[in-house]
Amino acid sequence: MSDTGTGTGLGSLLVSLQLTDSAFPSGFYTLSHGLEGFAQARAVDAAAMPELLADALRHTVGPADATALALAHRAADTGDWETVVAVDQRLHATKLTRELRVACTRTGGQVLDVALASFGGPILQRYSELVTSRRTPGCQPVAAGVAYAGTGVPVEHAVASDLFAFATSFVGAALRLRLTDHRAAQAVLHRTAAVIEEVTADALQRGLADLGGCTPMFDVMSGRHERAEARMFAT
Repeated sequence: MSDTGTGTGLGSLLVSLQLTDSAFPSGFYTLSHGLEGFAQARAVDAAAMPELLADALRHTVGPADATALALAHRAADTGDWETVVAVDQRLHATKLTRELRVACTRTGGQVLDVALASFGGPILQRYSELVTSRRTPGCQPVAAGVAYAGTGVPVEHAVASDLFAFATSFVGAALRLRLTDHRAAQAVLHRTAAVIEEVTADALQRGLADLGGCTPMFDVMSGRHERAEARMFAT
């Protein structure tokens, strides 16, 4: 249940917009979500970038991050902290390279700290205690799921919002890597809406045993990227 008084209607919508706004200091700006590794390997161009985004949503972010967010949201909303911790630990284990694990917990810490300072409430406070005591790693999707639950944003809206934030961050990285321009980027985001709707529906149906994506090339590019001599992004 919401503990901040923003749990219905316009209030929860505004919280959702705030949490996914590019100005929210989550640290997403420092991430390319694997795109820089593909660019360094000359394995993606402007034409292929939207398809790579769709693949990331369907096969990495949806089965892993979005699923974890949905599960953590539901568990936090009912006070089931054992499940929140189990989701957090399982998601962390699916991040196969050090680069991805560090980025996931660093951005998770940012989301948690800013959300706690902005919204407060016992749900966010309890999760913060678990992270601080190292009982749970504090992955970004789980922190976001707890924040959405604590502010009364419905789980479907929470998952879709966070997927859109990922897509915006990915396309923003493409801009900085010169794989698109500002006008084309908006067209990509509009076309990606259908993929986000599909991925959201799938994520809401999964259980803990189903959490985890399978995208070997993203893992390979992440491994190459973390050893690259020059990097614009942290991932």
